[in-house]
Amino acid sequence: MGDPRGFLKVKRAKTQERPPSERVESYHEFVVEPPESELRAQASRCMDCGIPFCHQGCPLGNVIPEFNDLVYRGRMADAVRVLHSTNNFPEVTGRICPAPCEATCVLNIDNVPVTIKDVERTIARAAFEQGLGGGLEPVLAPLRTGKRVAVIGSGPAGLAAAQQLARAGHDVVVFERDDRLGGLLRYGIPDFKMEKNILDLRVAQMRAEGCAFETGVDVGAELGGAELRARFDAVVLCTGARVPRDLQVPGRELEGVTFAMDFLVQQNRRVAGDAVAEANGQDPILATGKHVVVIGGGDTGSDCVGTSNRQHAKSVSQLELMPKPPLVRMPENPWPAWPLVLRTSSSQEEGCARDFSVMTKAFVADASGKRIAKIAAARAELVGGAIREVPGTDFDIPCDLALLAMGFTGPERTGLVAELGLAPDARGNVVTDVSGATSVAGVFAAGDASRGQSLVVWAIADGRRVAAGVDAHLRASHMRATG
Repeated sequence: MGDPRGFLKVKRAKTQERPPSERVESYHEFVVEPPESELRAQASRCMDCGIPFCHQGCPLGNVIPEFNDLVYRGRMADAVRVLHSTNNFPEVTGRICPAPCEATCVLNIDNVPVTIKDVERTIARAAFEQGLGGGLEPVLAPLRTGKRVAVIGSGPAGLAAAQQLARAGHDVVVFERDDRLGGLLRYGIPDFKMEKNILDLRVAQMRAEGCAFETGVDVGAELGGAELRARFDAVVLCTGARVPRDLQVPGRELEGVTFAMDFLVQQNRRVAGDAVAEANGQDPILATGKHVVVIGGGDTGSDCVGTSNRQHAKSVSQLELMPKPPLVRMPENPWPAWPLVLRTSSSQEEGCARDFSVMTKAFVADASGKRIAKIAAARAELVGGAIREVPGTDFDIPCDLALLAMGFTGPERTGLVAELGLAPDARGNVVTDVSGATSVAGVFAAGDASRGQSLVVWAIADGRRVAAGVDAHLRASHMRATG
């Protein structure tokens, strides 16, 4: 513990951001990185608790007090090594993780946790920009096993699993359906939250470690499950939970009613320099000059808000079916549980009319009968755990573009999952044991494909855990084969 009185002397101070009026004119990240002196002061607030609840809060088990102390002491290269010992991609979690570690920080009892996420992001930046601690240096396996592993999907779970397996000496091939690597990190997360050059740098490291990548391959269609199992000693399914939750109300078929991810993917492709309409045959989905209504109050909905503001929508509204959360913790939601309180994202700060307890009843067409013109809605209430409409509360919302951002129902159940005959759970996720093994021998699953829609930090943690399970399986099979 660097400074026993740091938490008493130094006030919590989050990293500054560029003003909303400036940042909505750009798709670049808008965090203003602090000088080293300020970051060291914030790291000094860590109390190195005897029971570090932040470890419990972090799915990766990051050793947070240790790297806070190293940052405080100015030993940034050592902090890089410590952070990378548990987290393959701190440059990602330091940007887009909601920081459950801060929620469980002991100082959060008084709502002033250590700014762990800011510290983590700055450590990762030191690795990327200054080359400290070997964070981007290839970690080469001392011995190759000759075992071949196919990883299906290049999102955070797939990349983490692939990197761990390559470092264990296995020959890894990552198959990605899209034309670029990264999964939803590439095409789902807006560039203003995470620019994509960091993905390219990390993939370059993985190539140097022995990972091979094949993009534009739809496994299950172009490459069948039987061929996959014949070519590889193990298969790791990391396809995510990409089936969006739909809203089947009258008018769903109207032009201008679309899934949030279709909207976000198109914009990320534009930022990458793609000619969207020509590339995929879809009509451009743009918010420019329109009344935009985002249905769903989560992170995907927030990303739609930020993107719509950057496309200069006429107005942006965000509807949430559930009641408005309280401003402070309720007695039934004590620390260190995740605080169920109202949060305002950076995108919502940029301009958004938020409304809660709103039930969407219908999408109403314009005079042509083809395009959406408004949303018919009503107030909703939560009674006995069920949502019901409040009679006599109907109202209309002008709408030229409705973006459905109500979460995801699970992995795609056709294609590879169906061909391999993988057993699903009650929610349609792939059933696995603690090692990640599915109901089919030699086939594993990690991330949202087995967990269901979750956080990027859980995806990375799952990728690491399942990679250890695959490694143990391959080594055990080799021992059985050699006697």
